[in-house]
Amino acid sequence: MNSHLPPSIVEHALSTIRALQPLVAAIARRDRDLASQVRRAASSVVLNLEEGFGHSGGNARLRFESALGSAREAHAGVRIATAWGFVPEATAAPALVSLNHLVARIHGLALR
Repeated sequence: MNSHLPPSIVEHALSTIRALQPLVAAIARRDRDLASQVRRAASSVVLNLEEGFGHSGGNARLRFESALGSAREAHAGVRIATAWGFVPEATAAPALVSLNHLVARIHGLALR
């Protein structure tokens, strides 16, 4: 079990979801599928982190790698939404910064 790993990363992921919530709502008004994908990816980050903390060795690493992929997917979804003009870049910037930091933290877990 990986209980020695920092649970604050889960709080960071939950905080990122809170930052994404208004963006996902705005995206949903223009592209329901993209909003759903961003929502599912962000939720998957937390679920995979928690699952990873409950495993050891290779199983934990796989869950952290899944969390990393989901964080990158959520980031890409928000960038796509800004590219389509669904949300202004300035509005998306704080959530993207939070996702970037989250990706970096998860990357560290995936390499353990």
